[in-house]
Amino acid sequence: MTRRTPHPPPTGGHLPHLPAEVYRQLGDRPVVIIHAPAPRRPAAAYAVPLAIGLAAGFGFIGLVAAGIALFEFAARTAALLGTLAGPIGIGTFFQLARPKHK
Repeated sequence: MTRRTPHPPPTGGHLPHLPAEVYRQLGDRPVVIIHAPAPRRPAAAYAVPLAIGLAAGFGFIGLVAAGIALFEFAARTAALLGTLAGPIGIGTFFQLARPKHK
């Protein structure tokens, strides 16, 4: 069985530091160091990106709805004109569509 070597303590700002004078004054009393969690991002910080995303989404939905309405209007107009013109309109169309010189 091999003996494990202890890991070295982390360096940098990872461990709390007690000044030497405070450590000597504590003697054998236990020391409890409490770290406050990092401050979270406030909920208001999410409001602007959320508003921009919702506005873009609603704008896109509005564009799609306008395109569909325009297409429906064009289809209904074509159907109405086709109905009103009837066979006379179709005959006139074919007569005008023929080449003038043969």
